[in-house]
Amino acid sequence: MSEQKFTIPTEIIDLPSKGLVYATENALSSGQVEMKYMTAKEEDILTNVNLLRQGLAIEKTLKSLIKSPINYEDLTLGDRNGLLIAARILAYGKEYSFKYTNPNTNEEEIVSIDLQTLKYKELDWSLFSNKNEFDFVLPHSKNTITFKLLTLTDDKKIDEEVKGIKKNLGQEAGSISTRLKYQILAVNGEYSTKTVRDFIDQGYLLSRDSIELRRRIESITPDIDLSINFTLKDGTEVKTDLPMTAEFFFP
Repeated sequence: MSEQKFTIPTEIIDLPSKGLVYATENALSSGQVEMKYMTAKEEDILTNVNLLRQGLAIEKTLKSLIKSPINYEDLTLGDRNGLLIAARILAYGKEYSFKYTNPNTNEEEIVSIDLQTLKYKELDWSLFSNKNEFDFVLPHSKNTITFKLLTLTDDKKIDEEVKGIKKNLGQEAGSISTRLKYQILAVNGEYSTKTVRDFIDQGYLLSRDSIELRRRIESITPDIDLSINFTLKDGTEVKTDLPMTAEFFFP
């Protein structure tokens, strides 16, 4: 008796970054990822109590859905967000409903959004050259900062460092400064982890420069625009970010 083979439909998903933040030898530089439709197998992952408790359910689901030979941890956070929305559409369709409390009546209403109307951010693509490295001159101190866009690997390291500081020292780590320690690659051309950390920890990064740097990073970060507009029953116009509630993958 011959072994039965089954096929699962897939779709090619365009990345918000167009692949331009990855080195040419990285498979992600194609700017596209093949993703399969969700199956009962992925639904089991999403409802696994242990994975939910650890906050790993969605990440493991995305890994299971991706068919392209990529290193998942290489993805930038923005590209991961794009794949997350695509996975939801492939799994349960384009309509996403959630509860929203009317600020005027304090009553909950059900709002439905077409996820396919969400667009990728429009950026100046001439700034990108298959290298996750960008320069910015701090407007006040005039130091030149070389920075990168955070990847899933970086995000995991940041989370581990913050938790480690809390566990070992019994205090909360500064989330802004910790993230910048991973985003900044060099200061005035000096590529050294010690140089970067000293620049931040010893107070050389002015708060006014920190704000401008973060604005610059945000302005060139490829991502999916999650801002939405809708009208409530009493005519109130609402502009907000798409709420990623528990129902996002559990309609």
